[in-house]
Formats: sequence, C-alpha cells, structure tokens
Amino acid sequence: MLLNILKSKIHRVSVTEANLNYIGSITIDEDLMDAANIIANEKVSIVNNNNGERFETYVIPGERNSGTICLNGAAARLVQPGDVVIIMAFAMMEMDEAKNFKPAVIFPDTKTNKLI
Repeated sequence: MLLNILKSKIHRVSVTEANLNYIGSITIDEDLMDAANIIANEKVSIVNNNNGERFETYVIPGERNSGTICLNGAAARLVQPGDVVIIMAFAMMEMDEAKNFKPAVIFPDTKTNKLI
C-alpha cells in the first residue's frame, strides 16, 4: 500500500506577484526550492492563509535570492500580493518508508521570503 506523505513544506511566505497573463504555475525563488527539496515542474498544494483558498499547480524556478513567490495564470485570481501562503509537496511511499521519513520544512522570513 502506498501512502501520500508530506515531502516538502515552505511555511508562511508572502506572495510577491500575481500574474494572470501567464500559462500557469507558481514561480518560487530557487534558494527556497533547494532548501525545501522541491524541484522544477513538481506538483504543489498551496494554502492561502488570508482567504482560505486551497489549490494545486506546478513549480517553475525563480531568480535565486529574490524572495519571489509569484502565482501565475488562473491561480493568480486566488491570491493578492502580500497574502501569506503555505506551499507543500507530497510523495508516495510504502508504509515502512513513510514511518521514518522526515519532510523538508522551512520557515523563511515572511517579510522578505529569505531563509533565516
């Protein structure tokens, strides 16, 4: 049996931009991606702490050390710049692996989105 387990979490970052005129995705500062063990094109779930929206999209890398968190395409309608979001990625694992797995969870500075 496979379980869907939290693999990565970027806890409480601020949306820097919402770009409706893009084909879709979330752009994330590559430093944050690396720290949270998230890769380009990976599916992520996003929770908007300001309005309660929950949605999924895929990741594209943003400029390193920029603090970029940009929702693109239709997802741009679910956020406003300044909203605080949580970004999570999950992985399928066997029960034994899941019991011992430790997700990569990071807590960037919410004002700058930089690693503390």
